[in-house]
Amino acid sequence: MDLEAVRTFVAAADAGQFQEAAAELEVTQQAVSKRIAALERKLGVRLFTRTPRGAALTIDGQAFLPHARELLRVAERAVASVRTDRRPLRVDVINSRGAASGLMRGFHRAHPEVDLDVMMLFDIETAVAALRSGTIDATFRAVAAPGRPLPEDIESVRVIDEPLQLLTGPAHALAGARSVPLAQLAGHRIWMPGIVPGTEWAAYYDDLVAEFGLTIEATGPNFGSDALLDTVADTPALATFMGGHTRLIWPAGHGLRRIPVTDPTPVYPHSLLWRRDNPHPALATLRAHIAATATGHDATGTWTPDWVFPR
Repeated sequence: MDLEAVRTFVAAADAGQFQEAAAELEVTQQAVSKRIAALERKLGVRLFTRTPRGAALTIDGQAFLPHARELLRVAERAVASVRTDRRPLRVDVINSRGAASGLMRGFHRAHPEVDLDVMMLFDIETAVAALRSGTIDATFRAVAAPGRPLPEDIESVRVIDEPLQLLTGPAHALAGARSVPLAQLAGHRIWMPGIVPGTEWAAYYDDLVAEFGLTIEATGPNFGSDALLDTVADTPALATFMGGHTRLIWPAGHGLRRIPVTDPTPVYPHSLLWRRDNPHPALATLRAHIAATATGHDATGTWTPDWVFPR
């Protein structure tokens, strides 16, 4: 159905005259008459009768009017859903407890006027495809991965280097340490069931293991952070790595310890990615906020893989 004809019908019904409807729509009276006639042929009924004062709705016109208004409302909602100046800014933060989620909470506090949709996609390929298709406007990722450069239409900026900490239960051999040199972790079992081959975080930890001779085990199903914390708390032989900006809550009886890692401190690099020609006005606001609040990277005494950029 021709929505312009429907819009013309509603305007004529409200005005009671084709001439006034033409003035409102900024078209000629002849154009109004043609649109109404075409709509009547489509519906197979008369919508108006001519009167000395203009045009009056027929019984069929009266029946069609509320549906016509609803058609126009639905069309407006459909357009608004894809217009970048009227839809929420859609940002992927990977998970709800990590550093990227914290950055977006800070952005929301600073800019409550920006309507946000926060999403959690899995891997970098999915996130980049969503950026290129317009499904999301931005994503936080470790950029990039070995042998997988970003497409030319995707830009990135490094926003935060998150130091890794060692998380242990109270009976672990290192539980009493105020800090632990990275080399001292060789020989200790570090359990991280959330490492999935092919992801950017798997590439990061593969390089960390190769560089410093660590033992990281990714065995067993990943039941989430709560199950991970339960196991580490109850198993003296196991520890795990946790981002320093990752927000975690555990029962007081767990007695877990978060221990800084030093000499060097491995840091996980978070970057903001977006499509170069994305027109969403709030994306520029997000980028400006990130630029004003982002921390430095590649500080002395830290480690990241060679493939991370920009350096």
